[in-house]
Amino acid sequence: MPNKKINNKQIAIFKGQKIRRLWDEKKEKWYFSIIDIIAILTEQTDHKKAKTYWTTLKNRLKNEGSEVVTKCDQLKMMAIDGKMRETDVADVETLLRLIQSVPSKKAEPIKIWLARVGSETRNLKVWKKIKLRPEKAAALPKTRAKNWRVKQAKKS
Repeated sequence: MPNKKINNKQIAIFKGQKIRRLWDEKKEKWYFSIIDIIAILTEQTDHKKAKTYWTTLKNRLKNEGSEVVTKCDQLKMMAIDGKMRETDVADVETLLRLIQSVPSKKAEPIKIWLARVGSETRNLKVWKKIKLRPEKAAALPKTRAKNWRVKQAKKS
């Protein structure tokens, strides 16, 4: 899912389901809606039920002393009703840990998807560092582009 242009607010698609996300320029990280991820993991189409599941899981993890919950933030994202509302979000690393707490047959596919998103973020950081836009890098032959990016990153 290469992004030609990074918008700070985007919707990501995982197997046809929307996941709200927000790009933090300062930290250079994507933050994803936890409730959207929980809805996919629990195969829940009702947003309220996914939110209830997340609230229960969050309380259970807090009681167990899990640090995963403390690494979650709240950011304003577009809600189902079209209004900007605060929702719990987490970066890729935190989500990968959080997913382990949810028994789901979709856990592995979403972990792989999140890892791919994380690698895209690393590539974007390299492109930004060497002032190469992603669409230009895609035009280069893959092995040549990879070698060239590595050499350019080492120079700076």
